[in-house]
Amino acid sequence: MARTGKQAVAEWHSGGQWVTVPQGRVFVRATEGTEGRGPRLVFLHGYPSSGYDFRGVLDRLAGRATLTLDFPGFGLSDKPRPHGYTLFEHADVVEWVLARYSEEPVYLVAHDMGTSVATELMARDRDGELGFDLSGVVLSNGGIIIERASLRPAQRALLSPLGPLVARLTNRPMFVRQFGRLFSAEHPLGRTEAEAQWALLARQNGHRILHLLCRYVRERAVYAHRWHGAIRHWDQPVSFLWGLQDPVATTDVLAGLRQLRPSAPVVELPELGHYPQIEAPEVVAEAVLWLIGHPEG
Repeated sequence: MARTGKQAVAEWHSGGQWVTVPQGRVFVRATEGTEGRGPRLVFLHGYPSSGYDFRGVLDRLAGRATLTLDFPGFGLSDKPRPHGYTLFEHADVVEWVLARYSEEPVYLVAHDMGTSVATELMARDRDGELGFDLSGVVLSNGGIIIERASLRPAQRALLSPLGPLVARLTNRPMFVRQFGRLFSAEHPLGRTEAEAQWALLARQNGHRILHLLCRYVRERAVYAHRWHGAIRHWDQPVSFLWGLQDPVATTDVLAGLRQLRPSAPVVELPELGHYPQIEAPEVVAEAVLWLIGHPEG
């Protein structure tokens, strides 16, 4: 009998650990690599999901040191309320977690909201204020250039004055319907995946704070100069990994990023949507390793 989504989440949960930060407990999955296999690969998830998104990719990186975490408010981590969730705080959490886990250099692989966390960490590195050795970044399907992104109606509603009501009315069928629209026609959202994603979102009633978690979208506009500047001027390797069927972080976003960083290597995934790491983890794992092995310049 196939595993249910809840069983898959329980298995994922059993392989992780907790790190206590000022916002509460953060869920972390980490592996130690074979000596000489390069920097630790740290995966930063997006909204509204969690580090669980990368499980299939991690399974294909044997011998590499890896780490993924659930930001506060997401997945298996604590979901404090009332609370002002910000990208700056998420960047702080990455620094706090890595202070415990990693003395070796780190290579970030960031998706969706996580791409903005990555650019804030890049900006801190440019300012000489980063607490770990960041040796490169892969950015994947994030609406970093927010004016080029295509927000979903649900996101717009959550960002509106009606946001608290929309979050309060969110239920499983509504979530699954909206989440499923982010996947490509060739790789649709499956039943087990949908069940797992809902279980992670609804833990500690996390679906009731979606309007708070969604506020990062506004920060992308307010701090565009800082974060776009980091993409343009950071002196370590940057690359882009993009599912071209993404209805949110569209190819127009990717075109804007290429203008910011013309020298950055790009892997295009023509048949994949907003969640390439879920749709085709084997393809993403191979692409990540290729990008790390072929830095710009």
